[in-house]
Amino acid sequence: MTMAGIRDDLSEVVTLLVDEPREVVITEGSGDQGPRLDLSVAEGDLGKVIGRQGRTARALRRVLAARASRGETPWELKILDD
Repeated sequence: MTMAGIRDDLSEVVTLLVDEPREVVITEGSGDQGPRLDLSVAEGDLGKVIGRQGRTARALRRVLAARASRGETPWELKILDD
């Protein structure tokens, strides 16, 4: 799957979680171990994306890891807390 497809899929999931879907921004970056997706949401939605004890954030990262296990490029997810 292309980078745009992964970004679009992640955006679709995150917009369902937040109250301000128009504030969801996903950009490409470069991480320590390869490509990275930087996720930014409205300040009030940050807790919804991270979840209790980081469970939601871990689940989003697992989705990206599952794609990598099928032979796709492994992507790191960074949640920005501007």
